[in-house]
Formats: sequence, C-alpha cells, structure tokens
Amino acid sequence: MTIHCVWEHNGGDSLVYASDLPGAFTRGASGASALEKMKTEATAYLRWAGREIPADLSVSVIQETCSDLEIRDADSDVLFETEKGPLRQEEYEALKELALRSARDFLSLYQAVPDKRHCCLPARKTFYGQRPRTASEMYTHTKSVNSYYFGEIGVAADNHGTIAECRARGFSLLEQQPDYLENTVFPGSYGEKWNLHKVLRRFLWHDRIHAKAMYRMAVASFGPGSVPDPFRFEH
Repeated sequence: MTIHCVWEHNGGDSLVYASDLPGAFTRGASGASALEKMKTEATAYLRWAGREIPADLSVSVIQETCSDLEIRDADSDVLFETEKGPLRQEEYEALKELALRSARDFLSLYQAVPDKRHCCLPARKTFYGQRPRTASEMYTHTKSVNSYYFGEIGVAADNHGTIAECRARGFSLLEQQPDYLENTVFPGSYGEKWNLHKVLRRFLWHDRIHAKAMYRMAVASFGPGSVPDPFRFEH
C-alpha cells in the first residue's frame, strides 16, 4: 500500500498528511523526518479505523505547499488537490461517520482522565495563545473549532453540548443546504480556502492532534493503563 502524502512546510518545519487516510499526519523539522514517521502513524490510523494493515507500506509525496503559517504549532491552510470536486453521497457518509466516531472517541478519552485539571506540561505560547495543557483545556479547545470549521463553509453551527453532540448537529445543519455535496470552495477567514471535504479532514486531523497530546499527558501523569486508547496510538 502506498500512502499518498501532502507536504506542507515553513522553513525547517514540516507537516505531512496522508491524503488517503484523512486526519493522519506527522510533524518534523524536515520533510524527510516527518515522512519517516508516516508508516507508524498510518498503522495506528488503520487500527483505529478498523481496516486491514498491509504488510508493505510505502510513502509518496503527491503535493507540496509552502506556508507562511506556524507549522511547528500545527497551523495549516493547505487545500488538497484530492479534496476538490463534488463528493459522492457514499464518500461523504463514510467521512462523516469517521468524523463523528472521532468526536465520540475524543469524548470517551477525555471523560476517562482521572483529574481533568492536572497538568504536567510546560507552558508554551502558540499562534492561538497558550497551548492547552490540561485535559479540560484540550477538550475545550478541540470542541471550540466546531462553529469555526462549519462556519467557513457557510453553516451556522455552535459549540453547545459535548463535542459529539455539537458536531452531529453541525452535520444535520449542513445537510439542510441544497447542493452541499458540490463541495464548493469558499474564501474563508484569513485568506484560507475551505470546502466540505477539507472540513471533514480537518475535524479528524485536529481531533488527532489533541487526542495524542491528551493520551500522552494522561499516561505520563497517571501511569500506563490509566486511560483507554480509543485512537489506537499504541495498540
């Protein structure tokens, strides 16, 4: 299996995304170092998605983009070439189910953290302010993009309720719009281009960023086995 990758970079910092595995990503000080991590990331992602893990995995860069954003803080504005064009109904339903499953898994991980206000991470300022360091901060931050992402494609969603509830409600609002499967490209905030396919991928990607951080923080703070591993990062 060849993992087709999109490489986004800013100076020495790189983000690499698996375009065939929406949400799977790696980071590194160079494209090469990020690509080296992709097989491990793809294996964990396939485990989470309940898909067969091929004996042979290789990587191939199919798109490269240079960004002015703070890639080291996982900021991104790339629109994949593979994300353009209308979505088939079955393709949309499969991606939506992954995005909803991801929200449910993120919620279950958060709920299992013994002390949601405990912190063992040093403070660090990012482009969006201080990075979230406690489980509570990570959860609030991750849930808060719901209205932002949907809003970029003209859907008036909110952040009320759990991360799973507000995301499901956002998709229901989306589906009331005519021709939503046309996957229209919108000129979003800060000059960034958005479409439905990108929103679906960004939900999965953003969940995965902060789920990794929350899981690792919880294990470091409370010990191995103290929280479940719903995203299958380790097994």
